[in-house]
Amino acid sequence: QVQLVESGGGLVQAGGSLTLSCAASGRTFSSYAMGWFRQAPGKEREFVAAIRWSGGSTYYADSMKGRVTISRDNAKNTVYLQMNSLKPEDTAVYYCAATGSIVAVTPALYNYWGPGTQVTVSS
Repeated sequence: QVQLVESGGGLVQAGGSLTLSCAASGRTFSSYAMGWFRQAPGKEREFVAAIRWSGGSTYYADSMKGRVTISRDNAKNTVYLQMNSLKPEDTAVYYCAATGSIVAVTPALYNYWGPGTQVTVSS
């Protein structure tokens, strides 16, 4: 079992930056690949970024590539999402998730989810 809690969301102006954190409980955190997803009102949940258990490989949605960086600290049971050059269309609830797969970009393949943190980007 893994429990996840996101933090770091908030209101930021366009062009600004935010770093989201996801704290995990459970001694097996390091064995899970982790992902970040987002969901805007009226839209489906979409993939943002993922990282393998070792942190050695990362994956990004094309829409976010170059503007976000995912990282993890297994000693702290935490995964991060640094976001730069934010745009109003990045406004969404951001979720972190854990998967027993090697890595995944599909929400259905993730076993555990946090409650989400709101990111609002003003123009």
